Amino acid sequence: MAKPKKNQNGANLGFEAELFKTADKLRGNVDPAEYKHIALGLIFLKYISDAFEAKQAELQHEDYADPEDPEEYRAANVFWVPQAARWSNLKANARQSDVGKRIDDALDAIEDYNRSLKGVLPKNYARPALSSIMLGELIDLVSNIDVGGDEARSKDVLGRVYEYFLGGFASAEGKRGGEFYTPRSVVKVLVEMLEPYQGRIYDPCCGSGGMFVQSEKFVERHGGRIGDIAIYGQESNPTTWRLCKMNLALRAIDSDIRWNNEGTLHKDELKDLRADYILANPPFNDSDWGGDRLRDDARWKYGVPPASNANYAWLQHIIHHLAPKGTAGVVLANGSMSSMQSGEGAIRQAMVEDDVVDCMVALPQQLFYSTQIPACLWFLTRNKNPGEDWRDRRGEVLFIDARELGYLVDRTRREFSEDEIARIAKAYHAWRGEPGASNYEDVPGFCKAVRLHEIQEHSGVLTPGRYVESEKTGDDDMPFLEKFSEFRASLEDYLSESENLNARIRKNLDRVNLDG
Repeated sequence: MAKPKKNQNGANLGFEAELFKTADKLRGNVDPAEYKHIALGLIFLKYISDAFEAKQAELQHEDYADPEDPEEYRAANVFWVPQAARWSNLKANARQSDVGKRIDDALDAIEDYNRSLKGVLPKNYARPALSSIMLGELIDLVSNIDVGGDEARSKDVLGRVYEYFLGGFASAEGKRGGEFYTPRSVVKVLVEMLEPYQGRIYDPCCGSGGMFVQSEKFVERHGGRIGDIAIYGQESNPTTWRLCKMNLALRAIDSDIRWNNEGTLHKDELKDLRADYILANPPFNDSDWGGDRLRDDARWKYGVPPASNANYAWLQHIIHHLAPKGTAGVVLANGSMSSMQSGEGAIRQAMVEDDVVDCMVALPQQLFYSTQIPACLWFLTRNKNPGEDWRDRRGEVLFIDARELGYLVDRTRREFSEDEIARIAKAYHAWRGEPGASNYEDVPGFCKAVRLHEIQEHSGVLTPGRYVESEKTGDDDMPFLEKFSEFRASLEDYLSESENLNARIRKNLDRVNLDG
């Protein structure tokens, strides 16, 4: 089980581990892919009830206010909670045998009164597999947590509990868990580098919405307003889409998040969107993306991506959706930087020649809950000479080698410290020549600005270790180590693709057996 996350002052919130432990008891009765929704649904219900009761108490002391008028709450951006759905009512009936139905009825009633939540809340607590005793214990535990009162909201207690659950469940679920959760420190690197102060932000595979939440936090930290950015996203998994909608609703973030059951690459729900910032963590090395049905598409400006791997389909989809001065940060497997298979090398070379690659960041291992495949960050842009006092960086790419950064939070997982995130972001800002940034200098072993002709001499390979000079000058072993690292990344990507293929074969065999 994941360790409790710490708050900004370094102290644990105190109750997360017990909360996760209680929810974990449900494993024996519920599939691991589902039991997170049981706990998160109750936390969400407690939050909106706490926020409602706090506003209700405030209205009771106002001369001309009606504490039972739903419009009073909507005007304050607080969800209206009908009497039967209030947490106090659920708590009073937590030991009843029909507590599961009471929870479902409460969630139904909240959706009826709050149209923005229609079809979002998880309503399946009355199923026979869920023990009413376990649900009663979970209600009792959640009852002791103030997540929606004025003080709790000011400290973002719910947001931190929510992120803890997403992270904890991702760790417990392994590979499948990582499909909906991108580690917070990775998201922070993306956000701090891109600096999305205002404009349109898009995530084509938005998962639980972590990219959006961190972008909003960035704006607020720098004196902006939540309304300064507009949120757009697509997600194919309906349960993950619900997580995202809940996650954003918790923080009153307005958004246009589409559930797209055909998948973003096959049915682009936001064809006309041109975003100022795109942040994405697409599935690594997806070999089951149906690329054979998308050979002729306007998005494939730099070449048709192979049907065996969606990495370059995602990159080109993202470039297609960038505004004229837009920038993007994308998490991908390391093999995407150097693969020559199935035409990927030619696509990458074309991207380099068109000067849309802005910066490449090599990440340390063990950052992700879901995979041990080494990962990297691609930063893309349509305009390397935006003016406004920024430096003209056309014909140049910044490489950052962050493989030696990070610290172990447990035996299996690594995170970046705040200072390390700042170091990576400052190097990028300095290289871009942003107003107020320090002067950029290459740092041996960490970062280097490279001209396009040098990248072309390396056949368009974008692995930072190929260009960033080692601190150990004269180390004859470095070229071999870099080549071995690239070979290892390609091998791990290949094994991942093989695993995906084997899973598809097993699935088809199971279907044949069932049909037979």
